[in-house]
Amino acid sequence: MRLSTKGRYAVMAMVDLARHTDGHPVALADIADRQEISLSYLEQLFAKLRKAALVRSVRGPGGGYLLGHPSDQLRIADIILAVDEPIRATRCTPGSPEGCNKNRSRCLTHDLWEELGNQIHLYLSSVTLAGVVDNRVLGSSGVIRPAAEVKPAPVAAPAAATVAAE
Repeated sequence: MRLSTKGRYAVMAMVDLARHTDGHPVALADIADRQEISLSYLEQLFAKLRKAALVRSVRGPGGGYLLGHPSDQLRIADIILAVDEPIRATRCTPGSPEGCNKNRSRCLTHDLWEELGNQIHLYLSSVTLAGVVDNRVLGSSGVIRPAAEVKPAPVAAPAAATVAAE
């Protein structure tokens, strides 16, 4: 499963907005520069975010965007869904009794991928914008270590073969 550019950029822009707002509107051009996202693309995303009341716009000199709610009340899943990004891992239409195979049956692994999509949605619903801004997003696995620090598990040496003397 892969999250499209729309969802990733919307979350990146919202994190940037939350970090730089300080109660004052933030210009989309500033977010575009910092995050290296096309301004016209951001304008399209923010129109959808505004429609979902996740941001609000301020017109005039010094205008820009503000968060529509406190960052600890904005869920990452809501941001992704606001820009029309489905959170699913199956090819099938959600809730449809028909599957994605040519004969309309469900594939053998349908339930596996559907549950994965559900778990992703639950996780993204549990993470707030404030959590991302404050770097409080660690999985249940604990501390994330750089790959150089991860050492492979020791491999047991094979038992010595007994050689019979003739």
